[in-house]
Amino acid sequence: QVQLVESGGGLVQAGGSLRLSCAASGSIVSINRMGWYRQAPGKQRELVAAITSGGSENYADTVKGRLAISRDNAKNTVSLQMNSLKPEDTAVYYCTADVAEVTPTVYIRYWGQGTQVTVSS
Repeated sequence: QVQLVESGGGLVQAGGSLRLSCAASGSIVSINRMGWYRQAPGKQRELVAAITSGGSENYADTVKGRLAISRDNAKNTVSLQMNSLKPEDTAVYYCTADVAEVTPTVYIRYWGQGTQVTVSS
């Protein structure tokens, strides 16, 4: 049993910044990939950024250069620094963690409950 708790969402004006954070806790042997997804009204959920335990990063084309993902393996946390925000970034943001709970090579993807980010124009 693993829980993900997100924080840092809120309302900002276009061009502003936010930092989202997510902490994983529970029966964790190891975490491979951690990431952030978002879902805007009327749209499908999409990958924003992801990072492996080794530090390899992956970003959606729409956020490259503006958003940066990082993690602390010792604390089982992942963060998303969001700069130069645009109204189209408005969405509910979800963090994910691929967790091995018992068998080191078997991973289960856990999702946070989501945090709202609203960017006004």
